[in-house]
Amino acid sequence: MSTLADLLAEHTTLADHAAAHLQRLVAEWQLLADLSFADLLLSVRTEEGEVVTVAQCRPNTASTVFPNDEVGTVIEPRANPQVLRALATARIVRDEDPAWMGAMAIRREAVPVGYEGRVIGVLTRAVDLTHPRLPSPLELAYQDSANDLSQMVADGTFPLPEGNPRGLSTPRAGDGFIRLDERGIAVYTSPNALSAFHRMGWTSELSGTRLSEVAASLLTDPFESEDLGIMLDGAAGVHEPPAGPYRDIGMRMEVDASRATVLIRAVGLRPGGRSSGAVVLIRDVTEVKRRDLALISKDATIREIHHRVKNNLQSVSALLRLQARRTPNSEVRVALTEAVRRVASIALVHELLSGSVDEEVDIDEAVDRLVPMLVDVASGESPITVRHNDRIGVLASDRAMPLVMVLTELIQNAIEHGFAEPKPDARIDIEADRDVRRLRIALRDNGSGLPEGFDLASSNQLGLRIVQTLVSIELSGEVTAGPNPAGPGTEVLVTIPV
Repeated sequence: MSTLADLLAEHTTLADHAAAHLQRLVAEWQLLADLSFADLLLSVRTEEGEVVTVAQCRPNTASTVFPNDEVGTVIEPRANPQVLRALATARIVRDEDPAWMGAMAIRREAVPVGYEGRVIGVLTRAVDLTHPRLPSPLELAYQDSANDLSQMVADGTFPLPEGNPRGLSTPRAGDGFIRLDERGIAVYTSPNALSAFHRMGWTSELSGTRLSEVAASLLTDPFESEDLGIMLDGAAGVHEPPAGPYRDIGMRMEVDASRATVLIRAVGLRPGGRSSGAVVLIRDVTEVKRRDLALISKDATIREIHHRVKNNLQSVSALLRLQARRTPNSEVRVALTEAVRRVASIALVHELLSGSVDEEVDIDEAVDRLVPMLVDVASGESPITVRHNDRIGVLASDRAMPLVMVLTELIQNAIEHGFAEPKPDARIDIEADRDVRRLRIALRDNGSGLPEGFDLASSNQLGLRIVQTLVSIELSGEVTAGPNPAGPGTEVLVTIPV
């Protein structure tokens, strides 16, 4: 089954950061579906002008409206005119009357997905109205919160990038739901949420209390108490979270009370830019935490392996460097020095993986740490400036390793061959362009340029052969070399699918 990233790449040319916003929305929209008692469909406009559904979510709190898979379906303008109106007007469009699907009466609401002042998609909420009845207080609290979240989707403020350094999961609305007003006062508490607080040691009702004070009074760690109070009041809009160490708290915490361990998630509600309180989700994870300890131990073991591999590669690099200094043969010395550089680039990737929890590597960080080493070793008397102009992004470890080696070889090749003769303004520019389909990296220098009749495919230089092999086989991409279009020198283009 195609992922959202695959479908966006197939049907659109959205910028990478816009596609990332849609992926964050899909990662968080189960909460909106549950609070709405509605099926959710995400649709985007294709390059051909059609509107196609690329993601679907069913609620846990109600029966589904769409039992069949709607992903890949092209929206018919006559059947769903509200979707096209939402795209055109950037406003939420609701059906005035329900439409009938067989024996089911459905009401649709089209919510434009805003991002940086423009509409990049439409979120459709579809609710079954076949058996109307008087909603309960829980349902009213759910729907009121859902309407605020829908307006935030249109505003482009939900979901926002949120720090989650501990990789905590998200409680569901059914696990425990609390609605706070803009003062941080609990105006509605679901039975499951009240039960969770009872297990933490609270013996009274929660409605009408300042939740941050109640929750903080139950925790065993005073520092966690302070952090939790700041998180809850900040989400409700009582105050803005202060700068400094609290910036990384995020909006979810796992905290220990005297009798239980609970996971708490706070979602601030800011429809139309005004504070409307917050939704707080809570889940008792006392038993789950015990099982998770085994997984945490496994992750720590993997990171430790990467750390030890890095240490071993650094030892190999040191031995090769020592051997290079002692050999009288200049060709052997050059070959050993190149081997040192290649081993060091692999070691750097393992070092970054040793600090990662998801087996991904920030390529920009790797490049920024490699460049000074390459310039210091190879530039000699000619000072060379390497400018990293654009963000390359994060890649999985199996693609990051070969890409870092490719960039290392290309930068080294430009330094050695493009600036064999000293040049006062020697410069190498690294530029990147990434979207949902491919990553394109251009390395441009203002050096001596390519020799007459140069052909990359037939080059016998070891570094360039390594580049071609890694790009074509490991990365399934293409690499080309030619004159620098911005002036003298060389341009090497590396294009890989993402």
